Amino acid sequence: MVKQIHLEQVIKAANRSPYYRLLGMAVKEIKEGESRIEMPFKQGLTHPYGIAHGGAIASLADSAVAMALVDLVHVKDRITTIEFKINFLASVNKGKLEAHAKIIHKGSKTAVGDVEVVNEKGKLVAKLVATYSIQRNNDRHGPPA
Repeated sequence: MVKQIHLEQVIKAANRSPYYRLLGMAVKEIKEGESRIEMPFKQGLTHPYGIAHGGAIASLADSAVAMALVDLVHVKDRITTIEFKINFLASVNKGKLEAHAKIIHKGSKTAVGDVEVVNEKGKLVAKLVATYSIQRNNDRHGPPA
């Protein structure tokens, strides 16, 4: 129950954050090392050719890994992206994007997440693999993940 309350607080905080709001991202689900985040296409996120900028799509995918990992670490630990590789497979000029992330490896100091970004028709738009650092907080009072 405490863990679920923490995850609900994480979702609310993420959805209120300035960067998520700028991009229009909304965390829809965090569960068992997986997450789902949505982002609508917006003209403000396009490059000169009128399609969604790869940086916006990469932000969506990277954020999905972070949200999936939050479920697997202690509430006081900190996570940060070390690196990621993304392949863009289709352009987007309308609709909604959805990132589905899953943590495929979690060690004591690093984790690896896999993400698929799809459009509203379910077509694969981008594929991302990210490595995250897990920085343990030595003051680990509170609920474990």
